[in-house]
Amino acid sequence: MNGRLTWFNVTSLTLGFAFLYLPMLILILYSFNESKLVTVWGGFSAKWYGELLRNEQFLDAFWVTLRVGLISSTLATVLGTMAAYVMVRGGRFFGRTLFTGMIYAPLVMPEVITGLSLLLLFIAIGLDRGIFTIVLAHTTFSMCFVSVVVSSRLVTFDRSLEEAALDLGATPLDTFRLVTLPIITPAVISGWLLAFTLSLDDLVIASFTSGPSSTTLPIKIFSAVRLGVSPEINALSTLMIAVVALGVITASLVSKNALRRQRREKQEAFAA
Repeated sequence: MNGRLTWFNVTSLTLGFAFLYLPMLILILYSFNESKLVTVWGGFSAKWYGELLRNEQFLDAFWVTLRVGLISSTLATVLGTMAAYVMVRGGRFFGRTLFTGMIYAPLVMPEVITGLSLLLLFIAIGLDRGIFTIVLAHTTFSMCFVSVVVSSRLVTFDRSLEEAALDLGATPLDTFRLVTLPIITPAVISGWLLAFTLSLDDLVIASFTSGPSSTTLPIKIFSAVRLGVSPEINALSTLMIAVVALGVITASLVSKNALRRQRREKQEAFAA
């Protein structure tokens, strides 16, 4: 029976995928609804996408969210990769347990507590809330996810490749840049994509750290939904799903190409 599909497995898999993706498909379908009532089908139309492009409030929130996501995910990837390298390669050093605990703390910390703590910190140091504070907040809580992804790759890394590069005269920096980093690139890209998705989706922490002129898209959508779901929100959600799906596909292709190139280079090295 191992490895064979049964009616129970097929049914469970079908129900599981339907539970996850059927609501998204319904949302995408109703984003092309002609009627202003989101629960009544009035025919096929793309007019709400045009209305969305003319809604300056949603567009401003989108650009704020995009800027915050790109900057915070990049910073989180750099810091998370450095933290992962220290945790895996640093050996035993004074404060290692405290350092590791501080890196992993945001994984289990409720977002309300994180957001409130950052808000009190920004108020205490007199920092006005805006895009900069949102970037700091998103970098803080998303870098731990990057460090987990990258450290899991470093744990299984074949260190003999680094030792061979050092024996051939490469400096530690050149070894990391030319050997280590290309091999862990798929994990770094996955960490960046995860950080970007977390930033794009965040509502709670952003609501504590944003200012009047820096409203993110999730905050704007949440505020609009409280007054009733409009077809424009369905169109906007569909575009967000498309952006995330495109990012996942791109990251998968890049990771696959990187792994294929690494295997080819490894085969060429053994052949030589």
